[in-house]
Amino acid sequence: MTVAADFDLKDFLDKKVEEYNQPNFIPNDPIVIPHQFSAKQDIEIMGFLASIMAWGQRRTIINKCKELIVRMDGQPYDYIMNHQEQDLKSLLGFKHRTFNDTDILYFVAFFNYHYRHFESLEDAFLVGQENRKEIDLELALNTFKTYFFSLPDYPARTRKHISSPAQKSTVKRINMFLRWMVRQDNKGVDFGIWNRLSPKDLICPCDVHVERVARKFGLITLHKVNWKTAQELTANLRLLDPLDPVKYDFALFGLGVEREL
Repeated sequence: MTVAADFDLKDFLDKKVEEYNQPNFIPNDPIVIPHQFSAKQDIEIMGFLASIMAWGQRRTIINKCKELIVRMDGQPYDYIMNHQEQDLKSLLGFKHRTFNDTDILYFVAFFNYHYRHFESLEDAFLVGQENRKEIDLELALNTFKTYFFSLPDYPARTRKHISSPAQKSTVKRINMFLRWMVRQDNKGVDFGIWNRLSPKDLICPCDVHVERVARKFGLITLHKVNWKTAQELTANLRLLDPLDPVKYDFALFGLGVEREL
């Protein structure tokens, strides 16, 4: 890391984590969507959908997710598991940027299939690694995409909405979702409802705000922004906290959004 010797980066970022990792962070962030629910499956489903649709203005993302909740009668898990074919008409016409009704209909089909076999969406990220003590997250993300599109006749257009390291993507949206589900603290922002994936194994979400601030601190040196960039960032964050490196997402994102630098 190329930070000046007289600057304590860990101390600074730890203070920023404390500042931003607070309940007042929730209302203006897409994480507000799963926070509307208490049942685990509802939190997982709407957390995943909110993260996948998280591009563009945050207020628009939140409003479109709220619209989707209404279209699913306010009960996503119940709707997904118990809908009749005619009920799916309520999803027709839904659109957020390039995510449309074709995509959401396949997501519903996948969730229905998965939850008929498993109690939690966490299992979808453990395919092939169910008995391993140490999870290889790169493998998990690549395998998840294969599993997600394992249903017959999936729409080819929907594949672009699920990123993977194999595409050299930073997989920002899914990494953000995993942070929400896996990180455990007493701040009330992240949920920490999964316990087979560990915070130490997560990769920091790398969006434009995080990347810009991380470069200023020398946490990113690679020129291209891809999976290796996210790995480099996380490796440097592990030097600051090996057990919970992605907590610094709060600091880097918050600094980037508020332009405190």
